[in-house]
Order: sequence, then C-alpha cells, then structure tokens
Amino acid sequence: MSLNEAPLLFGFEVESSENLTYIPMCVRFNLDRFGLRVSLAQWQLLPWEDRRLLARFPVDEDVEIEPNFDHALFEMLRTHANVEPEWFEPDPTPAWRDVNAVPDGIAHQASLAGMGAPGVEAWARLAPFQRYVLAKLARKPESNHDFAPAMREFGLAAQA
Repeated sequence: MSLNEAPLLFGFEVESSENLTYIPMCVRFNLDRFGLRVSLAQWQLLPWEDRRLLARFPVDEDVEIEPNFDHALFEMLRTHANVEPEWFEPDPTPAWRDVNAVPDGIAHQASLAGMGAPGVEAWARLAPFQRYVLAKLARKPESNHDFAPAMREFGLAAQA
C-alpha cells in the first residue's frame, strides 16, 4: 500500500487543519489504530513536512496499513521533540465499526447541534472512516463545533 498523494482532509477540517497546525482526523485514526497518543504541543513541534507525511498514510480498515506510520512517528518525535508518544491499548471493537447500531454519543451531539441523529441504515452506508470521524467528534459530552459540518458533509443533515 502506498501513501496518499496529499493529506486526507475533509471539507470541515480544511480551515483548522489545512496548515496541519491541528491534528487531522486521518492522523487521529492511525494514532488510535496503533494505540498511540501525542499531545497537540508534541504534534506542533514536528516540522510541517513531517506532519504532512503522517497525514498522507492510508485510513483503510480492511487492508494492512503500512507499519511505517508508528516507526515514522517515533523517529520524528525523537528527532524534533526528544519525546516518544504515549502507548495505550486500542479498543478491539470500537462502536463505530458496528453498522447495526448508531453510537449513543452521535445522538447526543446531534441533539446539541439541533439536528436529528442518523438512522441505522444511513449509519451503515457511511464509509468506516466517516463513522470513525463522527464517533470521534461525538466522544465528549459538550458540543463539538466540527460535528454538524461533518454530518452535513457526509450527507446526514441538510446543508445550512
């Protein structure tokens, strides 16, 4: 598997992540898959080209990701920040993988945003990465400013 030609950014991320100041969802996805945590401060210590490279790694669930993501991240952080990412045990069955049930946090975030939660059929039609993104954006009880734009971008709410 090869790297994407450019960082994979959703439309709702462009304003905040286009310059890679913030950690884009594609990097968050791979961090979660490998069980790695980096702080925003650590991310921002990396040179732009390193952040861009990490944002080009694939996000496909049904294929083996290049094992170079975690190695690249370790070397970049050691070189530029003299730190290592924190390890955690990834959830082997995250809620976003279940196409038969919409995670509770999604309904809560939709309610906070004044929109309806997607039904199970709409949830199942989403690509795995889109389900991951919505679940990630909905994980905290307070309103997430990117949730409604993501719902609209993924075709789950009327465009405002």
